[in-house]
Amino acid sequence: MALKKLRLRWYDGNRIELLQNGGQFFPALCAAFDAAQSSIHLETYIFNLDKTGSRVLEHLANACRRGVKVRVVLDGFGCYETVAEVCSRLEEMGAMFRVYRPEPTGMRRYRVSLRRLRRLHRKTAVVDGQTAFVGGINIIDDLVDVPNDGVGPRPRFDFAVRLQGPIVLDVNNAQSVLWLRMAARHSGRDLGQATRRILAWFQRRRHAMADGLEHYTPGMRATLLLRDNLLFRQTIENVYLRAIDAARNEILIANAYFFPGRRLRVALERAARRGVRVRLLLQGRSEYALQFRASRSMYGKLLDDGIEVYEYMASYLHAKVAVIDAAAMVGSSNMDPFSLLLAREANVFVQDEGLASQLTAALEAENRFNATQVTLESLKKRGWLERAVDAAAYFMLRIGVALTGKGSEY
Repeated sequence: MALKKLRLRWYDGNRIELLQNGGQFFPALCAAFDAAQSSIHLETYIFNLDKTGSRVLEHLANACRRGVKVRVVLDGFGCYETVAEVCSRLEEMGAMFRVYRPEPTGMRRYRVSLRRLRRLHRKTAVVDGQTAFVGGINIIDDLVDVPNDGVGPRPRFDFAVRLQGPIVLDVNNAQSVLWLRMAARHSGRDLGQATRRILAWFQRRRHAMADGLEHYTPGMRATLLLRDNLLFRQTIENVYLRAIDAARNEILIANAYFFPGRRLRVALERAARRGVRVRLLLQGRSEYALQFRASRSMYGKLLDDGIEVYEYMASYLHAKVAVIDAAAMVGSSNMDPFSLLLAREANVFVQDEGLASQLTAALEAENRFNATQVTLESLKKRGWLERAVDAAAYFMLRIGVALTGKGSEY
């Protein structure tokens, strides 16, 4: 897979474990917190004060009592309803915390501003600089605010990975750079100068820390992909593009909010035309109506291009994962303009046949038992009003993208 021109930092010798849904993720995360000896750094878009959120806070409090340094970064929009209470509890336990782009209060909250769309959407954690977690799972209970068809709620469908090995260094550095940039912004210092000093310091720190990270044999080859508005504006999208263009056998994507730009749509079309089997597992239930409807408006063109489309019906699909031949992508970035153009995101791209096969098996099981395949015949059965609403949502989302200055890419 020719990705050298993207200047990715690849690491061999990693141990990477796939975690499906909160049922696997939260026990692994809390166990790592309980084993922490020196530091915990957690970033999340949503921190809900439900049973799961309270459990995570309890484990962080226990770590603080042991003398572990705990740092938490919350997104101001995603945590708007809980940020005051969560910060209060973190302060009470002795943890450090920062809020990324706090939401304005009062009437100012209803003022339209593109800057407010630039969110911290990534979900990462690093424990003792040795173990990291990256994925799409927020701090929220799997069964909160999900559909119930009368047989009991089903958990959100999502993934994360637990990382050990040299790749943890990049996750740790990404967290620390943001932490220090937020401190510089709060103090009013020049961000450009502060960023240059931070990056220079991390280059020196990288060499000092690298020797302390274990290399596993056999290990997995992986790279951390970031998206921000400074150094990594299109890294995740470009890696998707290169991987799709290099695919020879199969592309399997599960994405909660699917509204890719023109380049990604064309790449998927080219892959299907050259004989690659392209399958999309997309949201089948309307959690956020605009994105859901806009995505559905694209189904006819996708099917005409030879791409298979499945709608996930068991619960809300929150995954942002892909398998492209023998490589797997797991992270926080949707294939939509909010992730690819505006938000801070973190994905892990792994070149390992075993992990790719494991993720493929999990996705195919959902396709088989919990999804409905979309066909041209099923699209024709949708009424004119439903199709009109989908088209209107598509148009409105295009207008939103145009306001970002990136309308030509969508």
